[in-house]
Amino acid sequence: MNSSGDSCSSLMEVAFDHHHHHGHDDRELHVLAVDDNLIDRKLVERLLKISSCKVTTAENALRALEYLGLGDQNQHIDALTNNDLKVNLIITDYCMPGMTGFELLKKVKQESSNLKEVPVVIMSSENIPTRINKCLASGAQMFMQKPLKLSDVEKLKCHLMNCRI
Repeated sequence: MNSSGDSCSSLMEVAFDHHHHHGHDDRELHVLAVDDNLIDRKLVERLLKISSCKVTTAENALRALEYLGLGDQNQHIDALTNNDLKVNLIITDYCMPGMTGFELLKKVKQESSNLKEVPVVIMSSENIPTRINKCLASGAQMFMQKPLKLSDVEKLKCHLMNCRI
Protein backbone atom coordinates (compact mmCIF):
# COMPACT_ATOMS: atom_id res chain seq x y z
CA MET A 1 0.00 0.00 0.00
CA ASN A 2 1.64 3.17 -1.14
CA SER A 3 0.34 6.05 0.96
CA SER A 4 2.14 8.74 -1.04
CA GLY A 5 0.29 7.54 -4.14
CA ASP A 6 -3.02 8.01 -2.34
CA SER A 7 -2.27 11.52 -1.19
CA CYS A 8 -1.26 12.38 -4.73
CA SER A 9 -4.50 11.14 -6.25
CA SER A 10 -6.59 12.94 -3.65
CA LEU A 11 -4.67 16.13 -4.40
CA MET A 12 -5.43 15.63 -8.06
CA GLU A 13 -9.13 15.32 -7.29
CA VAL A 14 -8.97 18.54 -5.30
CA ALA A 15 -7.30 20.24 -8.25
CA PHE A 16 -9.92 18.86 -10.61
CA ASP A 17 -12.78 20.00 -8.40
CA HIS A 18 -11.19 23.40 -8.13
CA HIS A 19 -11.22 23.74 -11.91
CA HIS A 20 -14.59 22.13 -12.40
CA HIS A 21 -16.60 25.31 -12.75
CA HIS A 22 -14.47 26.41 -15.71
CA GLY A 23 -15.94 23.65 -17.87
CA HIS A 24 -14.29 20.35 -18.66
CA ASP A 25 -11.46 21.63 -20.82
CA ASP A 26 -9.48 22.69 -17.79
CA ARG A 27 -9.51 19.16 -16.51
CA GLU A 28 -7.74 17.72 -19.50
CA LEU A 29 -4.06 18.35 -19.94
CA HIS A 30 -3.07 18.75 -23.57
CA VAL A 31 0.46 17.42 -23.90
CA LEU A 32 2.81 17.84 -26.85
CA ALA A 33 5.15 14.83 -26.84
CA VAL A 34 8.31 15.17 -28.93
CA ASP A 35 10.59 12.20 -29.63
CA ASP A 36 12.38 11.04 -32.77
CA ASN A 37 12.13 7.41 -31.66
CA LEU A 38 8.75 5.98 -32.70
CA ILE A 39 8.65 3.36 -29.94
CA ASP A 40 9.47 5.89 -27.22
CA ARG A 41 6.93 8.32 -28.68
CA LYS A 42 4.20 5.65 -28.71
CA LEU A 43 5.04 4.68 -25.13
CA VAL A 44 4.82 8.27 -23.88
CA GLU A 45 1.58 8.77 -25.80
CA ARG A 46 0.07 5.62 -24.29
CA LEU A 47 1.09 6.52 -20.73
CA LEU A 48 -0.33 10.02 -21.11
CA LYS A 49 -3.59 8.69 -22.54
CA ILE A 50 -3.91 6.21 -19.67
CA SER A 51 -3.54 9.26 -17.42
CA SER A 52 -6.39 10.84 -19.41
CA CYS A 53 -4.34 13.52 -21.12
CA LYS A 54 -4.94 14.72 -24.65
CA VAL A 55 -1.78 14.02 -26.63
CA THR A 56 -0.27 15.51 -29.77
CA THR A 57 2.98 13.95 -30.95
CA ALA A 58 5.82 15.34 -33.03
CA GLU A 59 8.75 13.34 -34.39
CA ASN A 60 11.28 16.15 -34.04
CA ALA A 61 11.78 19.57 -32.50
CA LEU A 62 11.14 21.43 -35.76
CA ARG A 63 7.76 19.76 -36.15
CA ALA A 64 6.97 20.67 -32.56
CA LEU A 65 7.90 24.31 -33.22
CA GLU A 66 5.71 24.37 -36.31
CA TYR A 67 2.82 22.97 -34.30
CA LEU A 68 3.39 25.55 -31.58
CA GLY A 69 3.46 28.28 -34.20
CA LEU A 70 7.18 29.02 -33.91
CA GLY A 71 8.15 27.54 -37.27
CA ASP A 72 10.13 29.54 -39.81
CA GLN A 73 7.10 30.06 -42.03
CA ASN A 74 5.48 33.06 -40.41
CA GLN A 75 2.27 31.30 -39.69
CA HIS A 76 2.55 31.68 -35.93
CA ILE A 77 -0.07 34.42 -35.74
CA ASP A 78 -2.72 32.03 -37.04
CA ALA A 79 -1.53 29.20 -34.84
CA LEU A 80 -1.69 31.18 -31.62
CA THR A 81 -5.13 32.61 -32.30
CA ASN A 82 -6.37 29.08 -32.81
CA ASN A 83 -7.46 28.03 -29.32
CA ASP A 84 -7.39 24.32 -30.10
CA LEU A 85 -3.65 24.68 -29.90
CA LYS A 86 -3.59 25.36 -26.21
CA VAL A 87 -0.90 23.02 -24.96
CA ASN A 88 -0.52 22.69 -21.17
CA LEU A 89 2.71 20.73 -21.24
CA ILE A 90 5.57 19.84 -23.58
CA ILE A 91 7.47 16.59 -23.02
CA THR A 92 10.54 16.26 -25.19
CA ASP A 93 13.41 13.86 -25.62
CA TYR A 94 16.83 15.42 -25.07
CA CYS A 95 18.77 13.71 -27.86
CA MET A 96 17.19 14.28 -31.26
CA PRO A 97 18.74 14.88 -34.67
CA GLY A 98 18.60 18.43 -36.00
CA MET A 99 17.54 20.23 -32.85
CA THR A 100 17.87 18.81 -29.35
CA GLY A 101 15.22 18.95 -26.68
CA PHE A 102 17.40 21.48 -24.88
CA GLU A 103 17.34 23.82 -27.90
CA LEU A 104 13.58 23.34 -28.17
CA LEU A 105 13.26 24.26 -24.50
CA LYS A 106 15.29 27.43 -25.01
CA LYS A 107 13.26 28.44 -28.05
CA VAL A 108 9.95 27.96 -26.24
CA LYS A 109 11.16 29.88 -23.18
CA GLN A 110 12.86 32.74 -25.02
CA GLU A 111 10.98 33.32 -28.24
CA SER A 112 7.35 33.21 -27.30
CA SER A 113 5.60 35.20 -24.63
CA ASN A 114 2.53 32.98 -25.14
CA LEU A 115 4.44 29.79 -24.57
CA LYS A 116 7.02 30.59 -21.95
CA GLU A 117 4.54 29.74 -19.18
CA VAL A 118 4.06 26.24 -20.61
CA PRO A 119 5.98 23.67 -18.55
CA VAL A 120 8.60 21.74 -20.52
CA VAL A 121 9.73 18.32 -19.32
CA ILE A 122 12.94 16.84 -20.74
CA MET A 123 13.39 13.07 -21.03
CA SER A 124 16.67 11.28 -21.51
CA SER A 125 17.90 7.72 -21.30
CA GLU A 126 21.21 9.03 -19.96
CA ASN A 127 21.39 10.29 -16.43
CA ILE A 128 23.99 13.05 -16.78
CA PRO A 129 23.83 15.52 -13.84
CA THR A 130 25.41 18.42 -15.78
CA ARG A 131 22.86 17.97 -18.56
CA ILE A 132 20.00 17.75 -16.07
CA ASN A 133 21.17 20.90 -14.29
CA LYS A 134 21.60 22.75 -17.59
CA CYS A 135 18.01 21.94 -18.59
CA LEU A 136 16.56 22.87 -15.20
CA ALA A 137 18.56 26.10 -15.16
CA SER A 138 17.12 26.99 -18.56
CA GLY A 139 13.56 26.61 -17.35
CA ALA A 140 12.69 22.93 -17.67
CA GLN A 141 9.97 21.91 -15.23
CA MET A 142 11.41 18.47 -14.66
CA PHE A 143 13.95 15.99 -16.02
CA MET A 144 12.74 12.41 -16.41
CA GLN A 145 14.71 9.25 -16.98
CA LYS A 146 13.68 7.05 -19.89
CA PRO A 147 12.01 4.69 -20.29
CA LEU A 148 9.11 6.52 -18.71
CA LYS A 149 6.83 4.61 -16.38
CA LEU A 150 3.19 5.27 -15.63
CA SER A 151 4.15 6.32 -12.09
CA ASP A 152 6.42 9.02 -13.59
CA VAL A 153 3.57 10.39 -15.67
CA GLU A 154 1.16 10.32 -12.71
CA LYS A 155 3.72 12.09 -10.53
CA LEU A 156 4.26 14.72 -13.20
CA LYS A 157 0.54 15.24 -13.70
CA CYS A 158 0.01 15.57 -9.97
CA HIS A 159 2.84 18.06 -9.77
CA LEU A 160 1.33 20.16 -12.57
CA MET A 161 -2.16 20.07 -11.14
CA ASN A 162 -0.86 21.27 -7.81
CA CYS A 163 0.95 24.12 -9.54
CA ARG A 164 -2.33 25.21 -11.13
CA ILE A 165 -4.38 25.42 -7.93
